[in-house]
Amino acid sequence: MNFITRIKRKTEDQKTEYPFNIPAIQALDALEIESPVTFFIGENGSGKSTLLEALALACGVNPEGGSENFNFSTVDSHSELHRSLILSKTGRRPKTRFFLRAESFYNVVSEIDALQAQDAYGGESLHHCSHGESFMTLIENRFWPNGLYFLDEPESALSPLKQMQLLVLIHDLVKNGSQFFIATHSPILLAFPNARIYDFDHQLLPVNYRDTEVYKLYTLFLAEPDRMLDKLFETDVD
Repeated sequence: MNFITRIKRKTEDQKTEYPFNIPAIQALDALEIESPVTFFIGENGSGKSTLLEALALACGVNPEGGSENFNFSTVDSHSELHRSLILSKTGRRPKTRFFLRAESFYNVVSEIDALQAQDAYGGESLHHCSHGESFMTLIENRFWPNGLYFLDEPESALSPLKQMQLLVLIHDLVKNGSQFFIATHSPILLAFPNARIYDFDHQLLPVNYRDTEVYKLYTLFLAEPDRMLDKLFETDVD
């Protein structure tokens, strides 16, 4: 049973400034959350990370990342979208909540060190690991069963192999009562079985994995890289 079952925008909210002028946000009426793993996809600037951030804030998580117990702030850049969201929830309460975002991960690690909380995150400063290793170490040690998790483009720090390992971790956590919302461009992560994928380029419509632009583009490129490069560089194809 999910913690969140629907995301709805207040109908009386008629704001027109950013981010309310983003087409996908304008189209937001009600998203039914039927899977424990929900993906947000779309081009850069389509609003997927903006909605993910607002959703995390609406659930009481620090906008720059971390758990519900983090309250640091380096740049106050989050939007007011979270105030316009209405979340339908079940009676279950998550054991923990965590917002993992690539762009502010350095600040989260610095806050962990400042709190001297390294024991909960693998035993040593995550600054001593590579970006990808620190991502995985945090997830392995801090993502617990019955948790509510928000991941913003986690693939930016992870190799394809690490992305596959992340799929295994998500699978194990879902089996133990966790729920995920993930904004991503990764065809590897999007392959998670029975996930719901919402496309921000097409007014938040649900889409099947093999119908996503991400899947189609990667498949086409990997099948014929030379031909794709010729097209991109506008050279003659032999």
